[in-house]
Amino acid sequence: MLEEEYEQRRVLPRHLRKQPEPEAPFSFEIRAATPRDLPDVREIYNYYVTNSVVTFDEDAMSLREWRSKFAYLAKLGMPFLVAVSPSQQVLGYALVSPWKQKRAYRYTVESSIYLRPAATGKGLGRALLAALIERSREAGLKEMLAVVADKGAEGSLRLHEAFGFTEIGRMGRVGFKFDRWLGTVLLQKSLK
Repeated sequence: MLEEEYEQRRVLPRHLRKQPEPEAPFSFEIRAATPRDLPDVREIYNYYVTNSVVTFDEDAMSLREWRSKFAYLAKLGMPFLVAVSPSQQVLGYALVSPWKQKRAYRYTVESSIYLRPAATGKGLGRALLAALIERSREAGLKEMLAVVADKGAEGSLRLHEAFGFTEIGRMGRVGFKFDRWLGTVLLQKSLK
């Protein structure tokens, strides 16, 4: 074996090897969503439409639909938040929408939180839910509901329960997606 070949094949002990650059810590900022965030919001949501049962939607939402929803929620003064990376990539979003259209329900909202798959398991959902609860209180809302799939969304159930949401009901076999029946778990938190 030539000396050059030996040098190429030789493996230095760990303490003598050049160490890789440390990975940058996961960081984000939570702020109010703006219209320019909507393409990313649509991309995140549509990923879950086509790949999971955490939403019962079967059709991807268009940018036009998201713009309409954004304008509607803004008109009502409902919180709509995004978490962004230092480079301003949207990592996830959280919003509340009216629970029902009847005026008597005006202080009750349903929460929605969705994260980019690569941003899960890093505390981002927890941070978004905490911010969403606080902004909802500031907006004068009184009750927050979460409707969670009874299969495939165990992380969401644990997250809401950690924030004091309590289960108030279940509906079995109310949705049919990916050739199987699904139910929902209804959770509630008082914001007073």
